[in-house]
Amino acid sequence: MVFAQISDVHLGQDRGYGGARAAERTRRVMAYLNGLPGRLDAILATGDIADHGTEEEYREAAAILTSPLPVLTCPGNHDERAAYRRHFLGEDSSGADATTPVNRAHRLPGATFLMCDSSVPGRGEGLLDDVTLAWLDGELADSPQDVPAFVAFHHPPLPLHIPSVDAIRQFQAERLEKVLDRYDHVVALLCGHAHTAATTTFAGLPLLAAPGVVSTLTLPGESGSQDDPLNYDLPPMVAFHVLDDTNRVTTHFRTVPAGAS
Repeated sequence: MVFAQISDVHLGQDRGYGGARAAERTRRVMAYLNGLPGRLDAILATGDIADHGTEEEYREAAAILTSPLPVLTCPGNHDERAAYRRHFLGEDSSGADATTPVNRAHRLPGATFLMCDSSVPGRGEGLLDDVTLAWLDGELADSPQDVPAFVAFHHPPLPLHIPSVDAIRQFQAERLEKVLDRYDHVVALLCGHAHTAATTTFAGLPLLAAPGVVSTLTLPGESGSQDDPLNYDLPPMVAFHVLDDTNRVTTHFRTVPAGAS
């Protein structure tokens, strides 16, 4: 199984660069992925689909994040649950469930993908709340134990040694670790939020952070300060994850230059 992961497209992003720029970069990445001659099984987008959580941004996201392949998503801290459900997922968001976590299970041939909502409405940091952890526990228990499972969310559940990211990472992650410890068929954890590619381990599993589409984080050692600003000039990047017959996950990162398709 081979699948791509993108993150942090921030459609509608307007920090001096205009919403058209974020849309162009996202279209470029999707054209590149949809035009690959080789086989992909899915595309994951791990949060911050919109920059302000507006209805217009999600309508744009629904038009851009399209593919013949399954496109699996989860919200980030810039997303707004009711608008995300209504205009991106096409769900009714008028009832009491409109603001509950947007958690989705996808059972594809060869792997289970559990897309968790780590957003905390109105805040930048992340948390898998009791509803989400109970949902994850139940889905892992009900999924075939001989089929590898990936657990995805937006916020990394441990420090990445990047000050601005660590301040708004996923907190109380020991609760997630307790759930994961009960299941042997989870093979990797996938996240975004960092706007830079990163690999580490959590709960004895690979934790793979996708790079950003809208921007790339300048690391403290690169900038000479602890401000770690965002670089808008570097090209967007994507991650490719390869699951082999031994359930080992290998990850490659690729830049998507202008004109790529």
